[in-house]
Amino acid sequence: MKKILFAASECVPFIKTGGLADVCGALPKEFDPQYWDIRVVIPNYSCIPEHFRSQFEYVTHFYMGTGSYIPSKYVGVLKYELDGITYYFIDNKEYFDCFSPYGNIRQDIEKFCFFDKAVLSMLPVIGFQPDIIHCHDWETGLIPVYLKNEFQGDMFFWGMKSVMTIHNLKFQGVWDIKTMRGLTGLPASLFTPDKLEYKKDANMLKGGLVYADYITTVSDSYANEIQTEYYGEGLNGLLSARHYDMQGIVNGIDYQVYNPATDNKIYCNYDAESFRKKKVNNKLKLQEDLGLNVDKKKYMIGLISRLTDQKGLDLINFVIDRIVDDFTQLVVIGTGEGQYENMFRYYAWKYPDRVSANICYSDDLAHKLYASADAFLMPSRFEPCGLTQLISFRYGTVPIVRETGGLKDTVVPYNEYENTGDGFSFSNYNGEEMLSVINYSKHIFFDKKKQWNQIIDRGMAKDFSWKSSKCRYENLYNYLKGWPV
Repeated sequence: MKKILFAASECVPFIKTGGLADVCGALPKEFDPQYWDIRVVIPNYSCIPEHFRSQFEYVTHFYMGTGSYIPSKYVGVLKYELDGITYYFIDNKEYFDCFSPYGNIRQDIEKFCFFDKAVLSMLPVIGFQPDIIHCHDWETGLIPVYLKNEFQGDMFFWGMKSVMTIHNLKFQGVWDIKTMRGLTGLPASLFTPDKLEYKKDANMLKGGLVYADYITTVSDSYANEIQTEYYGEGLNGLLSARHYDMQGIVNGIDYQVYNPATDNKIYCNYDAESFRKKKVNNKLKLQEDLGLNVDKKKYMIGLISRLTDQKGLDLINFVIDRIVDDFTQLVVIGTGEGQYENMFRYYAWKYPDRVSANICYSDDLAHKLYASADAFLMPSRFEPCGLTQLISFRYGTVPIVRETGGLKDTVVPYNEYENTGDGFSFSNYNGEEMLSVINYSKHIFFDKKKQWNQIIDRGMAKDFSWKSSKCRYENLYNYLKGWPV
């Protein structure tokens, strides 16, 4: 039996703030349990829904210190099994009693330093000896560091490999070296420019990237982009040096959760055979519920996003008056930076029959929008993978994207001369260029309906389930351990 432990800060269905949780919730279930023993460990946040927490089973507890700033503290280990996967939860009320997984960055760094050492410390206690620990983002960046240093004094950990997956390089867990040494207990020799030191501070993600046996990102293009200065967030030199130990593997989506034929959150179910007649019923009902003009001929553009600079919202602000013309509606779902929340509120006030600003996150409403919109807009400045465009394909909604990261890897731009492609894209980070592509998509939607429906046909035929990505992870694990395929 091949044993893999996923370590992450969040995981569906227990806690989710972004795509990382979807990956850690969906990917482990794809492996054949006859050959693979995949387990997951996350913190035991108090904000995990009570109907899960009440079923967690106590396994053990012990006391552990990390450094001079964190003396001996309680570490509880809880367990829960769901869909054949064993989930472990690291319990410590001081760190994980919270309304949200993340808050003040100084506190986050301390609690994830504690979590990372606790993950390794619990393994001999519970008797689980993984062949590979698969770490996700900066919150688990110290696991490879501890594994290759402090824990090598214990034979239990000999031969254990680690994989570090970058979901978003922008967030790295950076704090001053003196504090980091006090929080981690790591020696001064590790806080050097070739290890954890970063611009005279300490960097948790950098530590993980230095000490992990292999690095993955969530798309091929993003793996290449982050080796450049523009996208590299100060770590492009390190990533370039390790490019032979790095690859991009596109995320998948759960095809049972996102299935317009069976989704009970949408108004009217449909599939690839019936979308031409039935999909529009969703648009009409959503228009009515959101107070927009009820008209099946309107071109509805959807946007579901964290409202941050990364997502290209400044481009939308630049041309939004020209996007929402008499024939177009824009529906937004998301929360984030105040300037963008207020921007969409303003335009919803200015154009109440054309713009709907839903400054919240509602999974039910998101499903309804995927099924209702004609197109989905993703003009990201950078996008490691992106799940919205993959879900859009599934619901017969055409993505309009900027050619970066996973968006470039998954969306094939429409070519009307060869009648190929499954979406629309633009390359430069430029509002006028984005507007031009949106207007071109409107032209195809209004004037070439047959070709538009063929674009949808090609998108709905694509397979972005976890099956193909899972095979690449299997190959990676086999390669690292020298297992026969």
